[in-house]
Amino acid sequence: MAPSLQRLSLILLGFVLLSLAAGPAASQAPARGHGAEGHDMELVGHDDLQGRSAYQPTIHQQRGRWIAYVGHHGGRARNPLTGVDEDSGVSIVDVTDPARPRYLTHIPGMPGGPEAGGAQMVRACEGSKLPKGGAGRTYLLRTFGNSLPNSGHEVWDVTDPEKPQKLSTVLSGLTSTHKNWWECETGIAYLISGDLAGQKPLALGPSGWRTWRMTKIYDLSDPAKPVFIRDFGLAGQEPGSTGPIPIAHGVHGPIALGHRVYFAYGTSAEGALQIVDRQKLLTGPKEPTAANLNFPEISRLYMSPNWGGHTAFPVLGVTIPDWAPNTEGRVRDFVVVVSEATGNECREYRHATFVIDISTEAKPFSVATFEAPESKGNFCRRGGRFGPHSSSESFAPIFYRKLVFIAYFNGGVRAMDIRNPYAPREAAFYIPATTERTAERCVTTDGARACKVAIQTNNVEADERGYVYLADRANTGLHIVRLTGEARRIVGGN
Repeated sequence: MAPSLQRLSLILLGFVLLSLAAGPAASQAPARGHGAEGHDMELVGHDDLQGRSAYQPTIHQQRGRWIAYVGHHGGRARNPLTGVDEDSGVSIVDVTDPARPRYLTHIPGMPGGPEAGGAQMVRACEGSKLPKGGAGRTYLLRTFGNSLPNSGHEVWDVTDPEKPQKLSTVLSGLTSTHKNWWECETGIAYLISGDLAGQKPLALGPSGWRTWRMTKIYDLSDPAKPVFIRDFGLAGQEPGSTGPIPIAHGVHGPIALGHRVYFAYGTSAEGALQIVDRQKLLTGPKEPTAANLNFPEISRLYMSPNWGGHTAFPVLGVTIPDWAPNTEGRVRDFVVVVSEATGNECREYRHATFVIDISTEAKPFSVATFEAPESKGNFCRRGGRFGPHSSSESFAPIFYRKLVFIAYFNGGVRAMDIRNPYAPREAAFYIPATTERTAERCVTTDGARACKVAIQTNNVEADERGYVYLADRANTGLHIVRLTGEARRIVGGN
C-alpha cells in the first residue's frame, strides 16, 4: 500500500474508533434544548407523531396488536403518508414492538390553535365488551375541537387501525370539550362539554350552564346509536341558578370505577374532588335542578384556592404494610388528585399531587403530597412549564396500588411509589431529550421576550406489559419507556 493511502486508512480508522467511543448519536446532547435524563427508567422507543402537539395517549390491545391512539392539540402539520397538510387530530401508532413503533395513520381534527381545535381526548373499546357492540369491532371515542363553536364528540370504527371510518357524531354544537371517560363493559360515556350560550345543541339536555365545562352522560353501548342520559354538574352551575358559581371553570374529567364516579374540578385553581354514587347518577331524577344534582353526590372536598383538580385517579384497596399489627383499618381507599401547572418558568403558585384518603367516603381527607424537587434540575430556568399536569389512568395490575405515573412537563415523567400512600416517594423518572421538532416556550419580562426549548411531557399512560407512554405538548412526539433497577423490582420485574 502506498504511504499516502496508508496514512488515509489510519485517519479513517481513527474516525471510526472515535465514533464508537462517543456512542450513538441519540445519546448526545441535541444542538438545541437538552439531552435525556433518567433514574431507574430508560427509553425503549420513540415516534415523532409528525411533529404534532400531543395530549392524551390511549394504549389498546386489539387482535394481537398493541395500538397507541394519541389525541392532539390544535395545529396543522404535514402528513408524510398523504403528502398533505392536515389539522391535528388523532395519531394511530402500532406499538406492538415498542422499540420500533410504526405510524399507521392520522385522523384530522378541527382547525384551530393549540387550545382551540384538534381532537385532544381519545378512548377505545372492543365491540365484544360493549353490550351492543359489533363482534370483532374496535371503536374509538374522540373529542372534535376544544374551545371553538361546533366542537363535539365522535365515534370512529378503528377495527382496521390503518383505515379508520367515522361511525357517528355523538354530540356537536358545543363550545368546549375535554377529558372523557368510557365504560367499555356498560357503554356509559361521560363527555366533558360546554354549551353555546343561549343556543340548544344537538343534545337533548338544556344549554345555558353557568360554567365553562359540565358533563353530558350518554349510553354508547351501541356506538352507532348514541342515547342521551342526562346533564350533570355542581349545584349552582345549572341553567337558571343564581348567586355565586361554584368553580366557574367547571369539571376537568371523571373516572368511573365500580359503584362510584370521581370528578376532578378546577384544573389549576379553585379545585374540588367530588365522589358520586354511580347508580343514583344514572337512574336518579335527571332534570338539572340543584336538588337533583346534589342527589347522587356522596361527598365533595374543596382544595386550596391556588390548586385545582386535573385528574382524580382512584387507588382502592391498598393494604398498608406498617399497619399490619392493627386490628382495624389496614386496608384503605385513596384518590390521587393532580393540580395542573400552567405558567412557564414557574410564574405561578407551585402545583403538586395530593393523596386523598376516601376510606370514609363521606369525609375525604388529604393525607400526603408528592412533588418533584425543582432544585435537582433547575427546572424553573429550563423553559416551559415545570410541575404536574396529570396522572396515568391505567388500572394495569402490574402497576396498580404500586406506582402512579405523573406527567411533569419539563420534569418528564415521575413514578410515584404509593405502596405507602401516607408517605409517597419518587421511585424513578425519565426526561426525554429535545429534538429539532421541539417547540419553544416563551416568557416576557419587563417587555423583553425570551424563549427556551425544553421537553413538555403532557400526559402519560401505561399498559399491561409494563411500558409507559409519554405524550409531549411541545411537538416532540411519543416516548415509550420502561422501569429498570429498583423501580422494576417494585412491580415484580428482575
